[in-house]
Amino acid sequence: MTTESAITVGGLNFEWDLAEGRFLFEGQESVLFWTASAMKMFFDSLEEISGKDAANVVLESTGFRQGLVVGEYFHGIKDVTIEDAAQLITNTYASAGWGLAEIKELNEETHTLEVHLKNSWEHLINVAQKKEQGGSFLPAHYAGIFSSLFKQNMWYKVVHHQLDGFPESVIQYFPSEETIEKNIHHLSRLKEAEKINELERLVEEKTSELNALIKEISSPLIPVLEDIVVVPLLGTYDEARSEELLVKTLQNMPKHKAKYLILDLTGLNNNFTQHAAMLIEKLGSTASLIGTQTILVGISAKMSMTITESGINLSKFQCFQTLQHGIHYALAQNGRSII
Repeated sequence: MTTESAITVGGLNFEWDLAEGRFLFEGQESVLFWTASAMKMFFDSLEEISGKDAANVVLESTGFRQGLVVGEYFHGIKDVTIEDAAQLITNTYASAGWGLAEIKELNEETHTLEVHLKNSWEHLINVAQKKEQGGSFLPAHYAGIFSSLFKQNMWYKVVHHQLDGFPESVIQYFPSEETIEKNIHHLSRLKEAEKINELERLVEEKTSELNALIKEISSPLIPVLEDIVVVPLLGTYDEARSEELLVKTLQNMPKHKAKYLILDLTGLNNNFTQHAAMLIEKLGSTASLIGTQTILVGISAKMSMTITESGINLSKFQCFQTLQHGIHYALAQNGRSII
């Protein structure tokens, strides 16, 4: 077992200070993790908490931004060309356990290149995760490196991943207006769209429930005494609600053996229209066909004016000022009264 506190591998220096619990790579504070266990757990947790799409953007953004730092470091080394830096980067990463990387078809005029990656730590994690698609950290990482080296925004296209069954991953790089900021913005808009769709679905669902509830409680048929039912008209009646009222009332009156249908118009004071007058006339006339006499109560002066202007004749129905008067009248027709 070696007790050396420093070692040089491939021209790169590794140092340990066990007393202080420090590990240095090329003089920089570093840390070691097990790839297929500890790092896999980190990636799994990231996806579990934020979701796969968000985790992918996080890794891609982190990889790119770390690449910018690396590119700036090598760009700052005196008398080192971009081609030299590319070679130094691949050697450094191989020594650090990032896998085998090879820069091919590097063109400093067109700012294009290919990166071939084999057995990278990201690939090993993806294998441990049993992923079907390769990750985005390293492809974006090299885009960040060469964005710094070329002083121009670079982006990438994965030709294929090693995970797809190829001997290595191949990624092409080129100048582009595509940025991690745009991808983050796109993800935000996507998440917003998902939330909006979910809210729209909930609104539609709740609206449907509310409509069903309104139908249930709107203009209820109330059996107040034997042979007498009261229907209070409330709010505004459009075509759909008018049809609902007609059907519901006419279907339920036989069940109550109603001889008298009292329509209470008190709740229509501020919503009484010619359409409402037509509804009342139609409901009363239809009720008479099944042997039920209609009584109108709660007609205000304003309603009377609207009825007169509409030309609709409601005089064929008995009309009273209050519901109490209407009920007394219906009872009197059968020789009864309230004591």
